[in-house]
Amino acid sequence: MTRVLVVEDDPQLVRALVINMQARQYGVDAAPDGATALRLAAARQPDVVMLDLGLPDMDGVDVIKALRGWTRVPILVLSARQASDEKVAALDAGADDYITKPFSMDELLARLRAAVRRTEDTPLTPETTRVETADFTIDLLAKKAVRAGHDVRLTPTEWHLLEILVTNPGRLVTQKHLLREVWGVTQGNKTNYLRVYMAQLRRKLEADPSHPRYLITEPGMGYRFEG
Repeated sequence: MTRVLVVEDDPQLVRALVINMQARQYGVDAAPDGATALRLAAARQPDVVMLDLGLPDMDGVDVIKALRGWTRVPILVLSARQASDEKVAALDAGADDYITKPFSMDELLARLRAAVRRTEDTPLTPETTRVETADFTIDLLAKKAVRAGHDVRLTPTEWHLLEILVTNPGRLVTQKHLLREVWGVTQGNKTNYLRVYMAQLRRKLEADPSHPRYLITEPGMGYRFEG
């Protein structure tokens, strides 16, 4: 059984999440604040963490940082905060994905399934285990990116996006395909998620992120990796 830790101080939302997830055979623990969340995460070892950023005792970003000190468990941020800099702060701290309130339960459950899928290692053929460019190297088997001799820290979502693009060199990968593979959704109005994550990847990998050489946007269509 997949265990989910829900960290949220709104009791009505917690109740709705617990009912919906238990109906789909997930095991659910709930924490109303950050301190309880960190204690439960250590004790229960969840497979996925759903985290509200606005907690009564500490900022959700600090909970993410504390968790990332010892676990790579997927963290799905539930937040009413619309500002992109706050989303980027959560992603930089190590969050795997975010969903902005209000959200539909179907979309949330699709994201949950996608987060669980991302943790299941898929074996790669030997010829696609290493990608080298003039500026960085991607080791797909070790799940490692190196730029200028230093390891580049990528979140699980950034890694999944990059993996899809670099294993399809020169090929346009549509927004719809990326949304379905990485987030489990296909709605066109979710393309803002792609923009945020692609900007993060470029910032970490490209020499000049505003004029990318490797991670190319095809406006209105999708993205392409040029090795």
